[in-house]
Amino acid sequence: MLSPSARFSALALLAIVAPAAIVAVIGYVSIRQWESSSELLYREQARDMATMAAEKVEMTLRRAEDGFLDRLQAVLRTEASPGRAVDALLAESPLVRRLYLVGRRGELVYPRAWRDGDAAVFGPLVTEREQAKLERSGRRVVIQEDQISLALLTQKNGEPVLAAFARDAETLRREILETALGTLESPTILAVLDRDGRTVYSRAPIGNAPSLLSVQFRDVLPDWRLAVYQTPGASPRQAVRRQAMFFTAALGVLVAVIVAGIVATWRLMRRETEMARLKSDFVANVSHDLKTPLSVIRMFGETLEMGRVTDEARRQEYYRVITREGERLTRLIDNVLDFSRIEGGRQTYETAPTPIEPLVRGTLEAFAYPLAQQGFKVEVSVAPDLPDVALDADAVGQALANLIDNAIKYSADERLLAVDVRVADERLVIAVTDRGLGIAPEEQARIFEKFYRVGRSDTQGRRGSGVGLALVRHIAEAHGGDVTVESAPGRGSRFALRLPLERS
Repeated sequence: MLSPSARFSALALLAIVAPAAIVAVIGYVSIRQWESSSELLYREQARDMATMAAEKVEMTLRRAEDGFLDRLQAVLRTEASPGRAVDALLAESPLVRRLYLVGRRGELVYPRAWRDGDAAVFGPLVTEREQAKLERSGRRVVIQEDQISLALLTQKNGEPVLAAFARDAETLRREILETALGTLESPTILAVLDRDGRTVYSRAPIGNAPSLLSVQFRDVLPDWRLAVYQTPGASPRQAVRRQAMFFTAALGVLVAVIVAGIVATWRLMRRETEMARLKSDFVANVSHDLKTPLSVIRMFGETLEMGRVTDEARRQEYYRVITREGERLTRLIDNVLDFSRIEGGRQTYETAPTPIEPLVRGTLEAFAYPLAQQGFKVEVSVAPDLPDVALDADAVGQALANLIDNAIKYSADERLLAVDVRVADERLVIAVTDRGLGIAPEEQARIFEKFYRVGRSDTQGRRGSGVGLALVRHIAEAHGGDVTVESAPGRGSRFALRLPLERS
């Protein structure tokens, strides 16, 4: 027969594990749906980007060719024998590889003879019938097979002349495709393919990158396509899976920490009803505290991964937020894990002579961003010529971080944080002072108990695990020192960590 304590603990454990399992199932289903919607959105965005890029290429090429034809038309209208002027124009226009000007009756106006077998290529395109079709349409055309452009111009004598020219492939790649596509910001690989699927231009090596989609160019580059390839490792499905693994691991750590906390609390339980309530609060607060930075990291990480932030200053701001929330998450997990080790009697400290000022300033530096964001005035006073003190630097830094975090969390309208470090009565005293909500005298003796939280209404909305000050006291006592508090409601608090200069 189970004792009431055992039954209570089993029910408490079930009450935690069951919701966690439900959350895990719901999270898995949500992630699967998110995976599908993310991939669909990724493809839609890639198609929109590819369409925009293709239009940019066509606009750039059309502008270059229209500029050439405008200058050629100006030459034809001013020169009765335009040979030399056309030669000079071609020398200045590397995009045009070959140019032929053909009169109404099929006679060559420029040059005087076909070159290198071009008659077989250009001849069928510049017949009187083709000129008549072009006159009726009133626009320029591009012949698909050989990428030859035809345009109807006017000579000085008013007679029409058909301009037929072929593009230079290298100039097209370097001055048109590279100019139009080289500066586009995209996590994908863009490539231009000819009618046979050969790569004319690629912004990056394609290698084994999987093809995502392609869009057709219109009349300026007929039969050519702009293809989009997926950068290896940048698949939205892979990104979602990585995040799913991360969240699953975080959930496992959370459940393990909660179970460890319940077991440790159960063994030391004196008042069953009160401790059950405290453990329930602990679970809710730790879950909330861990979930908040995880949600922020996820949101900003997804935004950066999808390439939605193009401004460098904003990207740097997002990176700082992710770093800050990661440090916050580390502190929360360290607090809970250290508390679990303390409860199980497994926590140990390694002391070594440590300079104090760098330790204090380094801990404060970790809070620079939230202090600045929340408008705190920070005052730091470190006595000169402090001796090195034998202590565990990580543990003391963690204790100081908990005191600073509490000062920020329980601040009021006057945002002041003062850190004072000096030697008094043969002890190193590290004091953290705020002008926050303050603590009633009758509760000051209990705030260092595990899981205890001040019961006033103005503090209940400010979540915490309830183990921070218990850790501070344990670290102080493990070093042969103590921690004190001076406080009054509405006037703020002063916590002093007092450590001996020499260990006996």
